[in-house]
Amino acid sequence: MLDALVVAPHPDDAELGVGGTIVRLMQQGWKVGILDLTSGEPTPLGSPEKRAEETAAATAELGSPWRKNLGLPNRSLEPTLEHRRAVAAVFRAVRPRLLFAPYWEDAHPDHVAATRLVEEARFWSKLSKSDIPGTPFHPARILYYFSVHLRIVERPSFVLDISDQLDAKVRALKCYRSQLVDNQPAGKPGVIDSVCDRTRFWGHMAGTLHAEPFASRETIGLTGLEHLLL
Repeated sequence: MLDALVVAPHPDDAELGVGGTIVRLMQQGWKVGILDLTSGEPTPLGSPEKRAEETAAATAELGSPWRKNLGLPNRSLEPTLEHRRAVAAVFRAVRPRLLFAPYWEDAHPDHVAATRLVEEARFWSKLSKSDIPGTPFHPARILYYFSVHLRIVERPSFVLDISDQLDAKVRALKCYRSQLVDNQPAGKPGVIDSVCDRTRFWGHMAGTLHAEPFASRETIGLTGLEHLLL
């Protein structure tokens, strides 16, 4: 039973978009999981074996959340009925109250497909009289994180302070050497630099050092204002 499940198109997307939040939630006692939909391979410097090793190391840096890879086709991820059923079965198995999905607008087709899969599998997960394994279950909410391939300024619904969790997020990102370290252009800012610049920007906007942005399609309800950063 999980409190929150991050669904990622590829290994490293969870760390890029929501890595600090994963660490923070686990430090607060939440049970958090990551569902990677594909292996992320092939890539220029990677291999399935190397990617699996990098993912295991990154998971440890995050605090060892529950993690599973569905093994769906990289570069050809589609919101098919078969894939929707597979994701819905995971939702029924781990029963998260909160889902994190990629932001719905992206240049990478896998990311757009992943978002549709999460939304559609969330609906299917609650259906009775179906052949989906497990007991019907409906995750209460989806929040969307930003790990996008577009040069845009995010338009979040809110941001979460990760000032104390940034170091763990960066350590996890550096575990993906084949994707985020060894393939970066010499003398220019790399992906990790860009991620830190963005967390610093959103932290500044919220009155703290670093923050991760999130969007929501649905109205967000609050029980109080005592935790708002001013």
